[in-house]
Amino acid sequence: MKIFLDGKFVDEADAKVSVFDHGLLYGDGVFEGIRLYAGNVFRLEEHLERLEYSAKAILLTLPMTRSELRDATCETCRVNGLRDAYIRLVVTRGVGDLGLAPWSCPKPTVFIIAGKISIYPQEYYDNGLAIVTVPTRRIGPAALPPTVKSLNYLNNILGKIEARQAGALEAIMLNDQGHVAECTADNVFIVHKGELFTPSASHGALKGITRGAILDIAAELGLPIREAALTRYDLWCADECFLTGTGAEVIPVVKLDGREIGTGKPGPITARILAAFRRRASAEGTRI
Repeated sequence: MKIFLDGKFVDEADAKVSVFDHGLLYGDGVFEGIRLYAGNVFRLEEHLERLEYSAKAILLTLPMTRSELRDATCETCRVNGLRDAYIRLVVTRGVGDLGLAPWSCPKPTVFIIAGKISIYPQEYYDNGLAIVTVPTRRIGPAALPPTVKSLNYLNNILGKIEARQAGALEAIMLNDQGHVAECTADNVFIVHKGELFTPSASHGALKGITRGAILDIAAELGLPIREAALTRYDLWCADECFLTGTGAEVIPVVKLDGREIGTGKPGPITARILAAFRRRASAEGTRI
């Protein structure tokens, strides 16, 4: 595997960053997880725009233009001979002193990895997930805006650990007000009486790229959809529930906290949305 690292392609064994890089020391940096489908990088422009916004929010000057990042992302797929892949584009604050000060880091580090990913086995797309609500709360927007996709994922990791301890692959995370924010790595949607609902960024949800695609798909299918403050009760009593994310795509949830959602099986609206997403993903994007 070839890794793009600061303007050059290097072998996987040689793809190294300094122990003084603030991305390692403090989680100071931003990233994007991107998918390649049949030679198309799905919504690459949206990913690069979000990367730019995340960098601007933390006062990190990107060392490459959007055009250069676009070309480097596509070339990383090409040099590895990939047609379907998961891409991780990372920009760290770079090498600096043993202190928090970002101004001690003169040059950000950029690397791009393209490889395979499998978040959930196929059986869970067929039969649905059983998930739980975890005790760890999502960091509030006043503390760290969820729209910043930063390298510091400890909050999500704690939630993931708690999910595993409960025997689940994914978990719902609530905000400090007790409303549903998102899952540890995915956005969440419910279907109730034919209408779709999803938490907003103000409730702690990341503005996911796949989430955005689902909003577009719902409009095309004529499904009413809106952002709303959701509680666990709303999810327990929903007709359907599904999660979305770059890695997960669209995956149904059939049980939360030991309570069956709807019929306890993946629902028809979820199936329609998943089918529409896969059609869109294979046809929409930037050709490598």
